[in-house]
Amino acid sequence: MTSGGRSYLDHNATSPVRPEVATVVARALEWPGNPSSIHEEGRAARHALQTARIRLAALVGTAPERVTFTSGGTEAANAVLSGALRRQGMPAPTRLMLSATEHPCVAAGHRFAPGQVEVLPVDEAGLLRLDVLAARLDAVRDEAVLVSVHAANNETGVVQPLDAIVRLARAHGQALVHSDAVQAVGKIPLDVSALGLDALTLSGHKFAAPKGVGAMVLAEGVSLEAPFLRGGGQEARLRGGTENVSGIVGMGEAARIARDALAGEGVRLAGLRDGLEAQLRALAPDMVVFGAGAPRLPNTLLFAVPGLEAAAALIALDLAGLSVSSGSACASGKVARSPVLAAMGVSPALAAGALRVSFGWNSRADDLSRFVAGFERVVSSLYQRRGQAA
Repeated sequence: MTSGGRSYLDHNATSPVRPEVATVVARALEWPGNPSSIHEEGRAARHALQTARIRLAALVGTAPERVTFTSGGTEAANAVLSGALRRQGMPAPTRLMLSATEHPCVAAGHRFAPGQVEVLPVDEAGLLRLDVLAARLDAVRDEAVLVSVHAANNETGVVQPLDAIVRLARAHGQALVHSDAVQAVGKIPLDVSALGLDALTLSGHKFAAPKGVGAMVLAEGVSLEAPFLRGGGQEARLRGGTENVSGIVGMGEAARIARDALAGEGVRLAGLRDGLEAQLRALAPDMVVFGAGAPRLPNTLLFAVPGLEAAAALIALDLAGLSVSSGSACASGKVARSPVLAAMGVSPALAAGALRVSFGWNSRADDLSRFVAGFERVVSSLYQRRGQAA
């Protein structure tokens, strides 16, 4: 629940900063030191960065020295997909394979030439076609490949089988695997080392840290052959520029809280999601839930009711004090057809009505009830129009 009697149910776009996180950010803003300075104030700032690095590393199952702080998930993904990623003893990737449902920071954020990029299909549930990936990897045995598949989709919440994807890459022998884990970190368990990922990227504001801070995680033996931001040599000489100390400290605190609460919070959010789905089906039996046949994030529900237009529904719900979305928040506020749903084979008419509800740390049962009441008015109007047309 947010202030002013509104219910904020758009955590996949941005999860509001936790009060505990805001407190440590405000305190860090008062610190005068630059982390690169050798005096006491500089050492204090550097220590704060290292504490945050340790906390974030613990959340994603890696060593602190493998974490490089960035301005967010987009910058981190662009760095990994710059063509500079290397595993010791392996040639540089000359081909990029990515799923058809990737976020634009991956789909449009790479530097591979068009002829070097393959977009792999997903099934109707939104899962990567592993048979196609296996066949394509087998067809390019003589090439080094970078496979990029997100851990979870920002619209549907569908969780990809990263363990199986990594196994196929290892069988190829010259394939690296990157995962855009922006939507997954802090919501489901993720362990870079256990999964065998070569690179993982994330963004703090998806798990209640401030906007404008994220990270790139590289596995042991994997590196970038050149800095992706040249400057003063910060972040192990991979990203020049003075670090965003207050934002990073906030992300470290958010990572600590998320890790401690991960199991219980997942169960709680899944209860809200499943409860909402059940109540909406009672109101609209013809409702379609996208990704229902696949594992999904516990907080995410993307659905549509045939004949209901998302643009009109969003306005009505907003006026009723409900903040939801029609999918990704990365299209300058526009309501447009989702490439994700198109890749899943959803018809344009049904996709045009897709609405996403995403719960988070401050979501409560009252928010669910408020949404059901607001949506009931929207869908009742739709059914009345259908009755008049008949």
